[in-house]
Amino acid sequence: MNKVLVIGASGTVGTELVKLLKAKGQPVAEATSKKDLKQGQVHLNLLNQDGIEDAFENVDRVFLLSPPGHTNQDKLLLPLIEMAKSKKVKKVVLMTAMGANAVESASLRIAEIQLEKSGLNYNIIRPNWFMQNFNSYWIQGINNDGKIYLPVAKAKGSFIDARDIAAVAAELLVSDKFNNQDFDLTGSDVINHDQVAEILSITTGRKISYQDIEPAAMRAGLIGAGLPKDYAEFMLVILDFFKQGYAERTTDAIEKITGRKPISFKKYAEDYKSSWIK
Repeated sequence: MNKVLVIGASGTVGTELVKLLKAKGQPVAEATSKKDLKQGQVHLNLLNQDGIEDAFENVDRVFLLSPPGHTNQDKLLLPLIEMAKSKKVKKVVLMTAMGANAVESASLRIAEIQLEKSGLNYNIIRPNWFMQNFNSYWIQGINNDGKIYLPVAKAKGSFIDARDIAAVAAELLVSDKFNNQDFDLTGSDVINHDQVAEILSITTGRKISYQDIEPAAMRAGLIGAGLPKDYAEFMLVILDFFKQGYAERTTDAIEKITGRKPISFKKYAEDYKSSWIK
């Protein structure tokens, strides 16, 4: 049995995806930029494409995503799509982001179009904002100050649990039922950040609140955390899309593909509550 190559295998979605594929008895090649490899890992550096051909050896299905922190996502993804094409893999599942197809010249959309035109069997999944952002990217404000600091006013989002994204990707990688389709992935709860804070407060027993901030303050925080300036600006752009209401939409894609409802925000908060309890 040939393997599934998982790009971003140690990331938020990739970690869960690897677990699910292995549970299905599927051999997995876990891509890593490290050269000191553990069993099951293959070396692949997306920034310079080092190891790309070896990583695709004996692979017939591939999960692709662009790593966070980079705005030139098409430059990182196109060589992988071309390699998949040259190796005649059976299926590629590409994860981008909800709204990536709104503008044809957008970096992620360029990669999507390349995959659509490749002749390969594919799926494109576009998840909404991750629930897991609250126990990763936004956690410092929560744990230090009891605050969720974001410049999104009262806008709502249909936040999605990364475990649901992984479940969708796993099903699409092992099945050809939905070949050559794209899916926007959302949760079923449409809530604003005041409601997020309330759920986190109830779950943890702490007082957590949301504070709307100016984009300039967000920019300073992102750059202070070490993000490149161009990526910080990209984050401000997509946060403004959130503020304008583009993250409120819901779809039935998770239930359609996995046969179950999306994980609720309350369930997410309960499962990750140790992240916010001092």
